[in-house]
Amino acid sequence: MRENYLHTHRPREIPQDLNGRIVVTSYTIGYIVGSISSTSINRRLAQALESLAPDNVTLVEIPIKDLPFYSTDFDADFPQVATDFKQTIKDVDGVLIVTPEYSRSIPGVLKNALDWAARPYGDGAFDHKPVAVIGTSGSPIGTAAAQQHLKAILSHLNAPTLGQPEGFIQSHPGLLTDGGEIADDTTAGFLRGYLEAFTALVSRYAAGEERSEARAA
Repeated sequence: MRENYLHTHRPREIPQDLNGRIVVTSYTIGYIVGSISSTSINRRLAQALESLAPDNVTLVEIPIKDLPFYSTDFDADFPQVATDFKQTIKDVDGVLIVTPEYSRSIPGVLKNALDWAARPYGDGAFDHKPVAVIGTSGSPIGTAAAQQHLKAILSHLNAPTLGQPEGFIQSHPGLLTDGGEIADDTTAGFLRGYLEAFTALVSRYAAGEERSEARAA
């Protein structure tokens, strides 16, 4: 099992109200599973992440299995399923993509979903949307090659993407139960830290900090 841990943290100011009480903001993070297989281990990983999310975070699935193959023929008249898909991405505070690795890249069904999200030109759903990517496979490097390709696509879509920690989870028998539970305490602890790091990124964009810093620069 290979996992990259975050060793340094940028100090964050804890929000408080006028009486000095800590304010806890709730976030909704959508997750996309890059596989439509009924036995997908990445779907089990997504379910595990749901159960490990911080108390102020709700994870909801953004399904992709009903999206037709994208074509520019649809740009003038989007099908409702694609319109709903894009709107859901726009409505959540951040998006977590849980991807398998097929032939050293992302699955075609996931690339198809990203193409729908990006079109028509000028109306991309991922623009300024915080995103994190993670995935699992039986390989010692998890889904590292797929994630690098995915991050390149997200960069083009102008989606700020979590850099560290990186989630390269090596799956082995018994690690992920059918109910989406993590049997290994070390892996569960890593995933909690991963979600906390992503929540910190989401909170910065939700508060408008990143856009303000960009304008100041």
